[in-house]
Amino acid sequence: MLISQIRDDSGELAVVVRNGSEASILKGVSSSYDLVKEAIGREQSLTACIRSHELGPAVDLEKLAEENRLLLPIHHPDAAHMHLTGTGLTHLGSASTRDAMHNKAKEDPDTLTDSMKMFHMGLEAGRPAPGNVGVQPEWFYKGNGSAAVAPGDDLISPGFSEDGGEEPEIAGIYVIADDGTPYRVGFALANEFSDHVMERQNYLYLAHSKLRPASFGPELLVGPLPETVQGTSRILRNGSVLWEKPFLSGEANMSHTLANLEHHHFKYELFCQPGDVHVHMFGTATLSFADGVSCKEGDEVEISAPGFGVPLKNRLAFRADENAATLVKVL
Repeated sequence: MLISQIRDDSGELAVVVRNGSEASILKGVSSSYDLVKEAIGREQSLTACIRSHELGPAVDLEKLAEENRLLLPIHHPDAAHMHLTGTGLTHLGSASTRDAMHNKAKEDPDTLTDSMKMFHMGLEAGRPAPGNVGVQPEWFYKGNGSAAVAPGDDLISPGFSEDGGEEPEIAGIYVIADDGTPYRVGFALANEFSDHVMERQNYLYLAHSKLRPASFGPELLVGPLPETVQGTSRILRNGSVLWEKPFLSGEANMSHTLANLEHHHFKYELFCQPGDVHVHMFGTATLSFADGVSCKEGDEVEISAPGFGVPLKNRLAFRADENAATLVKVL
């Protein structure tokens, strides 16, 4: 089952449920966020809560995507209470690369970068037995709900950026209950947009490079994540494919379990505030920057995967240079 949010024919927000190829508006629901809170309050699964509502008119989500009427699949009415975060160095990559890295680690561990050391930490202790805690992953913050860009809208790099490139990922979507318990709503495609040139200068610039907008959706998969997700990421320039590559996700392709990544995010009381929404991106092993691609103004990124509904599409935009220093006024 997939859920999404759209602008209906009257311009109002509507929640859509898709079962197979059939997509219909869900009656009596004002937003996905309210639907989730209703399910938590009833102490029932989201699927059961959805089925307790009547279905309304059928909709064509692919057509609505062309009309740019798809919204984020979930949002918080107060953007400050939505958190965009993520983990890196969580995916295995190709088997040959893994083997080469294992061999290098055995031969000369002292020459490994901090990034490679963290990757190996995940390989060795990122998949604990159920109920146990494994090694913590790399973690980063992207912003609050003001940085969440709807499918079809532009991902804008600030004028001081040195690059703006896609990262195709799977994001876990969570809502915090009134008692502080995190509830996983489901999963969505995500574009974890980053400044890779800045990050490459010095790994300590990673935090800066991640403070960029991100997009996710358009549809949210309710239920467990498949063990293997086989998707496609591509960049179109002037209507033609500039770069295209498959990406793999799901626990079968990760050095950490989802439970371990979730534990190390929600172990912080800061992230268990009642009512908050969390969009936590699980990382990727595929990005065009690694293949020497430099994205430009007007490029369109398209991320798709079977089982996740309509592809996630966003155009890239770059603000003009911002050379003037930021002025802070003194009170």
